[in-house]
Amino acid sequence: MKKLQILGTGCPKCKKLAELTEQAAQELGLPYELVKVTRINDITAFGVMITPALAVDGAVKVSGKVPSVEEIKRLIG
Repeated sequence: MKKLQILGTGCPKCKKLAELTEQAAQELGLPYELVKVTRINDITAFGVMITPALAVDGAVKVSGKVPSVEEIKRLIG
């Protein structure tokens, strides 16, 4: 099971990234757990300075933007 982590404080871009990530995982048929990391200290522990960010199994794949569903599929697949 993939652990998909959305790093962000809950801003509109963070919410959009969460929606698109769920859509991508469902389209790929991946078993996944979506976790929202909202505490600043937890986010910076990943080395992320600009949100939103997406981490897969603890590794940051993208930060500072909301990628397309197709891009997210490549990142999580």
